[in-house]
Amino acid sequence: MRNIILAINLLAWLWGCQMNGPGASEASVLQVSSDTLSYQLNIPAKEVLYDKVLGSLVGSAIGDAMGAPTEMWTREDRQSSYGSVEALEPSAIDPSPEGIWDFHLPTGTTTDDTRWKSLVGNYLADNINNFYQPSGPDPYSFANHILNAYRDEVNQLRNISPNDPVDIEYKVRRLNWLQEWAMVAEPFAAKDLEGYTTSLHRFYGGDLLCAGMLYAPIIGLPYPGNPYQAYNAAHRLGIFDQGYARDITGLTAAMVAAAMLGDATPVSILEVFRTIDPHNYFRSRIFGREAFKTLRTAEYIAQSAKKLKQCNDVKPVYQWAKDSVKSCQIQTAFEMLDQRNQISPAHAQEILLVTLTSILFSDFDFRESMEFIVNYGRDNDTSGAVAGAILGAYLGYEQLPDDLKLNVVETNRENLGIDLQQLAATITDKITSARLYN
Repeated sequence: MRNIILAINLLAWLWGCQMNGPGASEASVLQVSSDTLSYQLNIPAKEVLYDKVLGSLVGSAIGDAMGAPTEMWTREDRQSSYGSVEALEPSAIDPSPEGIWDFHLPTGTTTDDTRWKSLVGNYLADNINNFYQPSGPDPYSFANHILNAYRDEVNQLRNISPNDPVDIEYKVRRLNWLQEWAMVAEPFAAKDLEGYTTSLHRFYGGDLLCAGMLYAPIIGLPYPGNPYQAYNAAHRLGIFDQGYARDITGLTAAMVAAAMLGDATPVSILEVFRTIDPHNYFRSRIFGREAFKTLRTAEYIAQSAKKLKQCNDVKPVYQWAKDSVKSCQIQTAFEMLDQRNQISPAHAQEILLVTLTSILFSDFDFRESMEFIVNYGRDNDTSGAVAGAILGAYLGYEQLPDDLKLNVVETNRENLGIDLQQLAATITDKITSARLYN
């Protein structure tokens, strides 16, 4: 049965990877073999690949930056302070390890969602050949990469002057960002199973958080048109995930990989939920594949809300759109999402549900999807970052809104030390020059 499933996945992938988009005629084909699957990676022409990589990185950063100022706010509070959020806004929230790191930062400022893209992007660039090994990237070297980043922060804190409380406070925030992750990565890297299990099950309180989703989009970038391998790589590196959150991490990378093709469609991107299941989540007794059920729920919410043709008893919290019926449709979708909220807004299933609902309701329109997510609320910077990464890979950087992308690129480079364009160029160079090993 496993061989049959693999064969079906292979045929589905081969059917979908005939490139008709820009640069398709110059695409190169890279051969990879393993004991269970033989496949080809369609690597687009370098300029097309760069546009897709940069689109995913910047799209994610836009979602992060749009959600950051009102993360976890109620819709009523958001309306009172900002009205309906349709653009990048200055942040009035206090700095935190997972949020923004300082006061008075300009519009376009991002949080840990973008920092994780940068940290894991550098790991990918330094270990690109391992990503093309039949077994995929090495999770133990990945754990050590995170530990090294944490130790660097420890050393920086040790070396600052005790008479500089502002710098101490800033460095402590940077250190605390990675502290929970380091406590899981350390026993994992040491192959201490009991220590790893104990640390994992208390990670940020032990919920099924969206940990791997913070960096999974990066993992999809080296696998244009091969969501199967992207899924395997992200699942392998999802060492901070519990339960079906790890399946969601794999599917997040798979959606990005599917979106990287020049002729990708909404159907081909979402098809990964049905066809990519190497660990047989569909066969889980009683509950089956939770991620697939989440997709079905998102489809139901989006379709139900869009069928609304008059407001009747629906009363929008605010006029999200000039069209009053559209505002009522959005309010209906919001209320249906509210009924399915998890205890933690950062729960992987909730992030996935909000992400999928937004892109389905907006028909894969970037700006509309971002506005939907940010105005819905909850953990809106993370939901925005995940949706932005998928849509950015699908549309490419050139098709992202100028007013959003230019601001975010500049702010991250000039104020946060994250050069998204340079990171995209490095990743693109590594992908196109990688030598693949059997």
